[in-house]
Amino acid sequence: MEQYEHTCMIRGDGGRAIRGILDRICDKWTMLIVATLDEGRMRFTHLHQHIPGISQRMLTLTLRNLERDGLVSRTAYAEVPPRVEYALTERGKSLIPPALALARWAIEHSNDIQASRDTYDTQDG
Repeated sequence: MEQYEHTCMIRGDGGRAIRGILDRICDKWTMLIVATLDEGRMRFTHLHQHIPGISQRMLTLTLRNLERDGLVSRTAYAEVPPRVEYALTERGKSLIPPALALARWAIEHSNDIQASRDTYDTQDG
């Protein structure tokens, strides 16, 4: 395994498993949902109100995928009207520290990255 520690070939499947997981957790809606649920258990409507720009359909799809991956739990209560709440699982909570580290890195480097983009965009060719 050490020979692959710096590549996507860790699993011997050409990196497909890792790419599939990274595609899910690096999606902008996933990170916003996980960060919002870090505040605690929430109903769908509350989540929707706290994530600007997400459509109900995209929230539904992303929550289903997160539940499928074991990052979010869904609890339905037999009430009238029905009530459904979402919460991070332990696996979902374990995503918070690396996500915060990545966000911290982005904040620390955002000015330099923007300057590089501006320089690149003004070059000829």
